[in-house]
Amino acid sequence: MTNSLFQLKDISKSFQVATTRVPVLKDINFTVEVGDFLVIFGPSGCGKSTLLHAMLGLEEPTSGTVLFLGKSLYQNVTEDQRSDFRKQHAGMVYQQSNWIRALNVCENVAFPLQLLGYDKKSALQEAQKVLGLVEMTDWESYIPTELSSGQQQRVALARALVTNPEVIIADEPTGNLDYESGQELMKLLTHLNKMVKKTIVMVTHDLEYLPYAKTAIRMFNGQIVGIYEEKDKTKLMSEIKGKRGNGIVNSKKK
Repeated sequence: MTNSLFQLKDISKSFQVATTRVPVLKDINFTVEVGDFLVIFGPSGCGKSTLLHAMLGLEEPTSGTVLFLGKSLYQNVTEDQRSDFRKQHAGMVYQQSNWIRALNVCENVAFPLQLLGYDKKSALQEAQKVLGLVEMTDWESYIPTELSSGQQQRVALARALVTNPEVIIADEPTGNLDYESGQELMKLLTHLNKMVKKTIVMVTHDLEYLPYAKTAIRMFNGQIVGIYEEKDKTKLMSEIKGKRGNGIVNSKKK
């Protein structure tokens, strides 16, 4: 029995721009194991978000195979089937959360369960549980936009967790946060990975978050230029320390 959550094989993606095909992903190969905390990093425009979208069934590759829980996402699978599979097995946190403004915090967190067929009472009960997990119970009756950016990301994480997915996908989740709020969110993700046993796949351009990773994938110009296991962290930080360009970006200052 495989312990792989994702398997990406020979993934390439190009977009048509006027009369030109522009390559965005080039021959991507890697595996995400159950229980990993994977950080995909690299400069803006290197293909990180496109890669995430391919993994989630949101952006079909030009060529190659994406397996999620052993299931091919693009071969003989409809868009509706991919959507249903994604709702059941993946929770998503983005840089900017999209809230249903007519609903309070608890109701927003409960909404994904209602899409899966839960009655409202049961969905709200589950939402209250995960809000407790991210320490946001006291704000459950607030409108999300009344909260700070850091608090909103905690609520967004609760919304991603409420369906008990196999993986949490986070696309630049700290991009709109100050340093302290970003560190708090990363510690919470680490807790979920280590104590709740959630697999985390996170995209970032900030080097300061690499120490949280169990596995790090470095991207540049649509390609993977390095894969580092936890034991390689010192080597990774040594390689990139003080460099400029070639896929290296500075971390945010405190």
